[in-house]
Amino acid sequence: MNSVIGDFAGNRKKIAAFAAQAGTEQKADLVLFPELAVCGYPPMDLLDHDGFTEMNIRTIRLLQQELPKDVAVGVGFVNRNPYGYGKALVNEYGIILNGALVFEQAKTLLPTYDVFDEARNFESARRWPVFRWKDERIGVAICEDVWRETAVPGTVYPKDPVGTLLNRGISLLCVPSASPYITGKLAVRRDIARRISQRGNVPVVYINAVGANDSILFDGRSFIAAPDPATGETTLEISGAGFAEELLTWDTAERKGAALVAGAADAGGTLDAGLSDAELDVLEDALVMGIREYMAKCGFKRAHLGLSGGIDSALAAYLGVRAAGSEGVTCFSMPSRFSSQGSKDDAAELAARLGCRAVSLPIEPVFTSFLRTLDGVFEGRPFDSAEENLQARIRGTALMAFSNKFNSMLLATGNKSELATGYCTLYGDMNGALAPIGDLFKTEVFALCRRINRRALAREGRVVIPEAILTKAPSAELRPNQTDQDSLPPYEVLDEILRLYLFDNLSRDEIAARGWDSDTVGWVIAASARSEFKRRQAPPVLKVSRRAFGMGRRVPIARAVYEAQPSPPSPQPPPSPTVP
Repeated sequence: MNSVIGDFAGNRKKIAAFAAQAGTEQKADLVLFPELAVCGYPPMDLLDHDGFTEMNIRTIRLLQQELPKDVAVGVGFVNRNPYGYGKALVNEYGIILNGALVFEQAKTLLPTYDVFDEARNFESARRWPVFRWKDERIGVAICEDVWRETAVPGTVYPKDPVGTLLNRGISLLCVPSASPYITGKLAVRRDIARRISQRGNVPVVYINAVGANDSILFDGRSFIAAPDPATGETTLEISGAGFAEELLTWDTAERKGAALVAGAADAGGTLDAGLSDAELDVLEDALVMGIREYMAKCGFKRAHLGLSGGIDSALAAYLGVRAAGSEGVTCFSMPSRFSSQGSKDDAAELAARLGCRAVSLPIEPVFTSFLRTLDGVFEGRPFDSAEENLQARIRGTALMAFSNKFNSMLLATGNKSELATGYCTLYGDMNGALAPIGDLFKTEVFALCRRINRRALAREGRVVIPEAILTKAPSAELRPNQTDQDSLPPYEVLDEILRLYLFDNLSRDEIAARGWDSDTVGWVIAASARSEFKRRQAPPVLKVSRRAFGMGRRVPIARAVYEAQPSPPSPQPPPSPTVP
């Protein structure tokens, strides 16, 4: 289910409709919805509003009256702490049956890493009851409650809610979840479920949210893993296709399942190790969903962007057209005196292939006017980054003007490599409501574009993204004969260093010890730290890696960059005392 944060009436209507469909058409005895389906996830500081909690509870009361009879329906919601001490709220899962809330389970393990901050508002569970229904003994473990099975870096949980439920003899474990998408995560979820299923000899029903809320993408892809009665080995009984709402059914007695949308095969690979074609396709679907959901939930019906003729804006335009349709996207070519004819031609060709509206808006007259205005202030100093960035800011201003005039959502086109090193212009190309590829390194942008072209060539006999865009040297074209590599290390080097620094928190010496040039590593780390003030003002990025800029990585702006410096020599032990 795709919940809208705070849309209690809409979410309630959707829950009631799905429950009625499951009960009437599928003859379901038990219908399960994801974690916090009533209010949407993550509610963040809306949890400080007492009215928000009250609306959760009121919605449950209305559902008690509206849900079908003789069908047990499980929903996640925010409730008040029943224990009398601790945090004011609990992240709860309740089961409604015949007008009554007959079962309640609070979440036990409250994550505080990456994008999560649940321990700030919620109190941990104190009890773990078993729900008895239709000859089944059902336990509920909410999302993170099963992730104790993995070693989350820096996190040690003292409680084992799954073990407690298994000790109480459950016959079915239900896992309502709001587990965000990152590449390769489905395989991790399935592995956790497989291990729990084998450990307890019980089916594991994993119910995951779908949709996008700000930077966080939920892929759905709910599934059931169950032990084979003959062999005892755990098998995947049923799986959702993902990235859309789905109603999946499974019969615990007959071991038969049916998806109203066909299930998808698991796709391996992670952003750390390189992506298979299957995972690149999943990544593309995730980004498209993220743009579409952000537009819908923020009230935009159209989108636009600057189309430079480079690979980043080409990918952003392609994803935008997939999300909003060719009629819903406008691409602006905004050449200056430094824009090559090849880039202008490539931008025009891409827009034609995508079928979207293309507008040429030369910025040279405005740029010339700015230079005349600033001539006395600049005191005859040579052309440098000030004039380069001025061009980007003129473009950003024009694009935001279009946004205001037509209520169109501006897509920022920067990638993670640029955001990491500050190779981007604040109030210029960083302008926008959303940065759809801001969590993709440059090398991953190339990989996804090549995959899109391979797939289009196989299906349609021609590529989508002109080959010239993929083969020319990347350039901002803000001065004569400029290329990205004038200012940055080669992207193959830069991205590997950034992975080790951003994902693994390694220092200059630790990265250099893995074979990378120490001076280059020091420059990359220092550039990243100096650019934190820019990222703090950047639009939200769609999170697809295990650590994205924004909610998933919070570091101070004003600080000493200790990790970019060589480690001091180890202190020498004092000399041994002389024994007379």
